[in-house]
Amino acid sequence: MGKLAVRALRAVLVVVLTGTVFVQAMMVWALVSGSDPEDGSLPLTPLRVITILGIGAAQVALVCVWRLVSMVRRGTVFSHAAFRYVDVIIGAIVAAALMWFAVAALNAPGQRDDPGVTLIMGGIGVAILGVALIVLVLRMLLAQAVARDVEAAQMQAELDEVI
Repeated sequence: MGKLAVRALRAVLVVVLTGTVFVQAMMVWALVSGSDPEDGSLPLTPLRVITILGIGAAQVALVCVWRLVSMVRRGTVFSHAAFRYVDVIIGAIVAAALMWFAVAALNAPGQRDDPGVTLIMGGIGVAILGVALIVLVLRMLLAQAVARDVEAAQMQAELDEVI
């Protein structure tokens, strides 16, 4: 991975992480100020808590991506240490999907006249889980690459002994 690509990805990660921290801080401030509508509409407190937690899951994934990019730059990504970051990313994506399903469940009673919105939200949740499955497949590819790397190192050691 080139230096330019690493710098560009890190710049994007910093901008996104900074933006999510700002949004999260605003949500916490709104939660503490207690400005729920009094007209009987959907209470905002549960939605704010879910949003704060969902943003936290995204932030965890962003930090893990940063760590993986650092490993790629050092040439150590094909090691067992990379698995914990990939596993945390998968967990964060699943947590985000669960948060989305919670938002859909909170929104569902207000959509009795138009249940299509709830179905669409459920479909988005399934798509988020699909992203977790894609990352799981990529994890399996990483496991194969690590196994091949270990095997190549063993073969090189045997070859060095013969020579």
